[in-house]
Amino acid sequence: MRKLRLTLLGDGSSDRCLLIPIRWLVSQIVDSAIVEYEFADLGRLPESLSGRTLSQRIPLAIRYYPCDVLFVHRDAEREPPASRFDEIARSITEAGTGQRWVGVVPVRMTEAWLLVEERAIRIAADNPNGAAPLDLPEIEALERMPDPKALLYRALEAACEKRGRRLAQFQRDRSWRVQRVATLIQDLSKLRALSSFQRLEHDTRKAIAEMS
Repeated sequence: MRKLRLTLLGDGSSDRCLLIPIRWLVSQIVDSAIVEYEFADLGRLPESLSGRTLSQRIPLAIRYYPCDVLFVHRDAEREPPASRFDEIARSITEAGTGQRWVGVVPVRMTEAWLLVEERAIRIAADNPNGAAPLDLPEIEALERMPDPKALLYRALEAACEKRGRRLAQFQRDRSWRVQRVATLIQDLSKLRALSSFQRLEHDTRKAIAEMS
């Protein structure tokens, strides 16, 4: 197979962490040596992107980060996942690029995928040997959590075991620590317990197979 170029288009720069599970997943399908990855960081482009719709951002992502498959991230949030996939499909059609694409739609949001490993959270909190309870739900229950982001923030704060000013400083760094959690998860196969990741794996395998 020729070299594959894969680009992730997120809602913002914090979505870069999704490249980690995507890389792992693709490595289960093809030789990772033949794959190049890009994150479409549109906020760094010269154009003003204020108010741009998804159908307007897609051509920009393809122009500046050309690829064979465009991974498009949208959190399900309070919508059924199918609604987000329909939104992505409509936006691809409106963009008129004919781009091959795969939707990345965590339920309810990206942070649900980062709650699968307690060890990663403790290390990201700089307290790997801490014993404070993190109260993480079972993996199978993650997609039923109403606010995974708040749950991850609370878990990080509990894991650091800091108080007062030191906790306040820790809280200022939490966006960076969320990114760090993603890099520290050792067993990404745990994500296969989640319906949203199962859909991502199915669609990724299909997209890559169509290119063979």
